[in-house]
Amino acid sequence: MEDRFGRIINYLRVSVTDRCNLRCRYCMPSDGVKLLGHGDILSFEEIAEVVRCAVGLGVRKVRLTGGEPLVRRGIVGLVEMISQIGGIEDFGLTTNGILLADYAKPLADAGLGRVNVSVDTFDADRYEAVTRGGDIGQVVRGIEAALDAGLGPVKINCVVGDFSTKTDIESVRRFGEEHGLKMRTIRLMDFEKGSFSVVEGGSGGDCGRCNRLRLSSEGKIRPCLFSDISLSVRKLGTEKAIREAVLLKPECGGPCEHDWMHGIGG
Repeated sequence: MEDRFGRIINYLRVSVTDRCNLRCRYCMPSDGVKLLGHGDILSFEEIAEVVRCAVGLGVRKVRLTGGEPLVRRGIVGLVEMISQIGGIEDFGLTTNGILLADYAKPLADAGLGRVNVSVDTFDADRYEAVTRGGDIGQVVRGIEAALDAGLGPVKINCVVGDFSTKTDIESVRRFGEEHGLKMRTIRLMDFEKGSFSVVEGGSGGDCGRCNRLRLSSEGKIRPCLFSDISLSVRKLGTEKAIREAVLLKPECGGPCEHDWMHGIGG
């Protein structure tokens, strides 16, 4: 698929849930957010159908996100369903790593290719403070399990903002170097101001090269993270929603009214 600006759209990010088992200070308030009802979230069959249609239209890279995708019951089954869709060349998942130690091998066996782990510091006290209660030991065990299961290359996504310290960033860089992991630095974004930057060590945030569509957990195709444009696959039908999203994809992101990072997975 090609948009109005000559960009080839071949990457679909799929949010499977708006729920998360952490309460990171920069992502959501301490008391959480209003969650979608069970009937509002796409079923696994609906998600697989969207992916199948997108692949038929030219998508070659698929990534599962959340919220935290591993808190969705039956996630291994969804991975298996998607892995059986012919034409996907890169199939990954982004996780905070808390549950990864238990899920790494089943995910690999089901056909997942690789994982990105979101972690902003490897200092135990700082991690607990930033995530409001998270245990960095669980994340480390999850990364080790992912490596053992062959879910590589494992990449570390490190968000950097006013909450970060030099020690936080260095701890992530050092852990990555010691374990042969790729580190990606993501500057904290501001949706209201339309403030974002290119991901260091990755391709995100580079509007001129953007090849992405996003499927939210309630079934809306979003052509740009920094745009309020969304098209419902349930109301329009999958193919029409995807094609219209490509046609409406803006040349560059800008200020927008939403602030739903917890439900779209970045």
